[in-house]
Amino acid sequence: MITFILLTALVTLSSAQFQPQPSGRILESPNPALCAQRSIHRRFNGKGYYFSWADSRTTGQEVDWLSGRNFCRQRCMDLVSLETSAENEFIKSHIVQNNIKYIWTSGRLCDFKGCDRPDLQPLHINGWFWTAELQKLAPTNDRSQNDWSESGGIGKPQPDNREALQGGAPENCLAILNQFYNDGVNWHDVACHHKKPWVCEDNESLLKYVRFTNPNIRI
Repeated sequence: MITFILLTALVTLSSAQFQPQPSGRILESPNPALCAQRSIHRRFNGKGYYFSWADSRTTGQEVDWLSGRNFCRQRCMDLVSLETSAENEFIKSHIVQNNIKYIWTSGRLCDFKGCDRPDLQPLHINGWFWTAELQKLAPTNDRSQNDWSESGGIGKPQPDNREALQGGAPENCLAILNQFYNDGVNWHDVACHHKKPWVCEDNESLLKYVRFTNPNIRI
């Protein structure tokens, strides 16, 4: 069973969502017209989901983590947050059925101002959260409460920050990999600049905002 902890007292963390990212790029606001025209490929527990490989306009495309978030957010969605075991299995089943190698999720390691909070320490254990919902993941060392892979590129349980250990970028974003290391369909920490297909899910906060500010648009 996957469990999550609602982030509290997160003025710093919440505001950081709308600030320039470490790369200098920004997190974009929703576009009302795109929200109204967004494609829904599947519904699960009342939410709509978009699969990049199921859209003729994006099939075959792979983007970095922030580009995936911005594509989703422009459409009143966000990268998928796997908030329950049922949702996790729902997304994994579509990855397997469509033979997708990997996807981005909204999972992120806290790596900006405010991440020095005591309750997030040590970061590699307590610093992971779903950016779309501002929910902390269970500690990474509680293997019964998450879906991190037991292996990876260097044979260590995830998250292992492998790329940084080998002289590359830190692995601060969460992807689902499909048998990439012959280890099943599980979560992996991956450097955020890598490019992958993506899954969006409806974001109720963005939908409410656009409905309120654009009452003449049906969403």
